[in-house]
Amino acid sequence: MAGYNVVVVGASGAVGHELLKIIDERKFPLSKLKLCATSRSAGKQISFRGETYTVEETTPDSFNDMDIALFAGGSASLEFGPAAVERGCVVIDNSSNYRMDPNVPLVVPEVNPEDVKWHEGIIANPNCSTIIMVVALKPIHDAAGIKRVVVSTYQAVSGAGLEGIEELTAQTKAVLSGGEYLPSKFAHQIAFNLIPHIDVFQNMDYTKEEWKMVKETHKILHDDSIGITATTVRVPVYRSHSESINIETHRKLTAGEAGRVLAASPGVVIIDSPADKQYPMPLFCSDKDEVFVGRIREDNSIEKGLNIWVAADQIRKGAATNAVQIAELLVKYRCLRER
Repeated sequence: MAGYNVVVVGASGAVGHELLKIIDERKFPLSKLKLCATSRSAGKQISFRGETYTVEETTPDSFNDMDIALFAGGSASLEFGPAAVERGCVVIDNSSNYRMDPNVPLVVPEVNPEDVKWHEGIIANPNCSTIIMVVALKPIHDAAGIKRVVVSTYQAVSGAGLEGIEELTAQTKAVLSGGEYLPSKFAHQIAFNLIPHIDVFQNMDYTKEEWKMVKETHKILHDDSIGITATTVRVPVYRSHSESINIETHRKLTAGEAGRVLAASPGVVIIDSPADKQYPMPLFCSDKDEVFVGRIREDNSIEKGLNIWVAADQIRKGAATNAVQIAELLVKYRCLRER
C-alpha cells in the first residue's frame, strides 16, 4: 500500500497527541509526517515511531505537497483550511467550524461512510457526544425507523480540555481537605457536583452543545424528520462520556431484537447483563475505540419505545479515532489525488 503525506495541525495539544497515537495504532500508511501548531508551540519536539519531529508554526505553505491535513480543533481550520484545500490537501476538521456547511460532509464511518465521496476538500468530524449517540442509533434506525429521541449526556471534564481535568483534581483535593477552590473553567464547582450546562445558552434556552446533537444527528442520518431533544450535563469524571437515550421507533422493536441488531453493528460492543451487574461505564470505556451499549430495555410508557445506556471514550472515538477512520475511508474510496 502506498504511503500518504499527512500534516497534523495542533499536534502539541491533547487531541493532536491522540491523533498521532491512533495513526500509529491503526498503522495508517504514512510516507511523510509533518507536525504543526501555533507559534507558541513551534519548536517543541514530539517522538513518533522512533523518530523525533519538531513542531512547526502553521502557515499556508505547511500544506504544500501534503495529502491529508488533520486539524485537532479550534479556529485553525478557519484560518488555514482553505489554504490547505487550494494546495490539493484534504482537510479533516475536528472543530465545529464546518459541520453544518451543506457543502461539507459530516462523517461517522460506521454510520455514513459514503459521504466522504462528495467532499470538496473539507470533511468535518462531528461533536463527540453526537458521534457516540449516532453509532448506537443508526442500526436501530435502519431496523425500525426512529421517530423521536430524548437524550441526556453525562460528559467527562476532559471534554473541556486539560483545564477541566486540572480543575476537577484541584477542587476535589480542596474539598476533601476542608479548603476552597473557586471555579474558573466551569460555571460552578465540578467536584462532587453535576452541572447541566455545557457551552453557551441559545434558542429556547438549550445550550449550543444540545443543539449540536440535534442538528448534527439530522445531517449524519440524512433524516430531518426525527424529533430530537437533548440535555447535556458535565459530570466529575475524567474521561469518557455516557448517554441515556430514549428512542421511539416507527416499528415495534423488542429489547431482544434491538440487542441483536446492535451486537451485529460495526463499532458497537454490548455489555448488558443486569443479573451480573454488567453495563457500560466510563471507567472501563477509556482508551478504547468502540461505543459500548447496555441497559437495553423496552420503554414501559409507550408502545414502540426503547431505553439504552451508552458510553465511549470521547477523546478517541469522539475525536481522534473518528478522524483517522475518515482518513482511512479517503484511501479506501480513492478520494485522494493521484501522485
